[in-house]
Amino acid sequence: MISLSIANSVAEVVLDAPHKLNSLDEQALQELSQAYDDAAAAAARGEVRALLLRGVGRAFCAGRDIQNVTPESDDAEAYLAGLVQPLLQKMSAFPAPTFAAAQGACLGVGLGLLLATDVVYVADNAKFGSPFAKLGATLDSGGHWYFTERLGMHRTLDLIYTAELMSGRDAVAQGLFSRAMPAEELLASTRDIVATVATGATEAFAASKDLVAHIRDQRLGLWESMAQENTEQARLCKSDDYAEGFHAFQEKRTPMFKGKVARLQ
Repeated sequence: MISLSIANSVAEVVLDAPHKLNSLDEQALQELSQAYDDAAAAAARGEVRALLLRGVGRAFCAGRDIQNVTPESDDAEAYLAGLVQPLLQKMSAFPAPTFAAAQGACLGVGLGLLLATDVVYVADNAKFGSPFAKLGATLDSGGHWYFTERLGMHRTLDLIYTAELMSGRDAVAQGLFSRAMPAEELLASTRDIVATVATGATEAFAASKDLVAHIRDQRLGLWESMAQENTEQARLCKSDDYAEGFHAFQEKRTPMFKGKVARLQ
């Protein structure tokens, strides 16, 4: 169900079970976790400088696969705490820029996969929200935190209480994701952007990613955040990529970034 391919410094992770809307059971989560491990190892070797996550078919991911689950046998904590949360933490900490292209249903753990990704592009007709009110359950996979952070308390509880689903266009307009576009353009446009990012200053991108994560997780104020920016900028200004970018700007040419941790002597 899960595949990983690497080409031109881009890792592409694909959910490929369209017959069940790419819903995820325990085995699929383990396969997805392994795909991210393999991609991270390739990134450490300098073979991956950006990652794209996508789903095949009319849905990105409709959530948990409950085909073989009953209320009596369900161990939701083992599924969420034992498999989902470690995967989302791994995705969030991936050592290069990550992107997702999402169409159709994006619910439950599927929504969590998107929220753990750096940049998310969605189809206009994608659907996001918390349908759990109809099941006697609640939003999971980090949804409460991300919704409250990005949409505010009132909108979050409105979505939870009513089980309303947002369209891709509305989700972007309300600040949940990055960009919305027609479904037929989504994958090609996203691939073009990811390919461009994969030729960029990977080390600088990683520094920004770490800074944003620190602001998010440690609730840093302006001045604490600025102090970390100062440290990262000073480190990056000693890198080969910075020297290349600086000289390319002066020479009015396109920089050829290595995307490595190499340092100027």
